[in-house]
Amino acid sequence: MSKKLLEFNIRLLSSKDLDSLREFSYHAIYVAEGDPIPDHEILDQPEIARYITDWGREDDLGFVAEGKRDNQKIGMTWHRLFVGENRGFGYVDDTTPELSIAVLPSFRNQGIGTALLSCLLDSAAMRYPAISLSVADGNPAIRLYQRLGFVKVGRFGNSTTMLKKFHQTTGT
Repeated sequence: MSKKLLEFNIRLLSSKDLDSLREFSYHAIYVAEGDPIPDHEILDQPEIARYITDWGREDDLGFVAEGKRDNQKIGMTWHRLFVGENRGFGYVDDTTPELSIAVLPSFRNQGIGTALLSCLLDSAAMRYPAISLSVADGNPAIRLYQRLGFVKVGRFGNSTTMLKKFHQTTGT
C-alpha cells in the first residue's frame, strides 16, 4: 500500500505569520529519541529567541508551507543575518545568513522540507554568497542538508555547522 503525499502550497512568510513563527521555532529544536521534550519557555532563552525576535528586519526572509485543502501551516523555513556578537548556533560570518526550518512532526518525510528549503535557497542565492545552518548530532535532517549541497565546516557544542556556497555570476 502506498502512502498518498499531501498537496501543499508554499508562500512567503509575512507579518501575519509571526505567532506561527514562534511555534515553528519550537518545532525546529531537535530532540533525540528518549530525551525529554523541552518546555515552550526554551524559546525565551536569548540564544534561541534571537532567531525570531523583532522578525521583519531587512535581511529576514522565510517561506511557509500550507496544506492545499485547509491552508493549515505545516512547515516553515527562514533565514536571518547575524552580525557582531549577536551570533546564532550556525554562525559563519557577518555576511552569511543562517537558516532555520521546521516541519510539523506528522507531516515529515513527504518532501515538504525539501520544497521549503529549495525556495529559501533559490532566494538566498540571489542575495548572498552562501548560507549556513546548525544541525544537532543525531538529527536525520543532515542527510537532506547534504543532498542539497551543504558541507560541514565546524562544530558548536553538540552540533555541526554546515555551509552551502552559491555560485555567483557577475554582470558585465
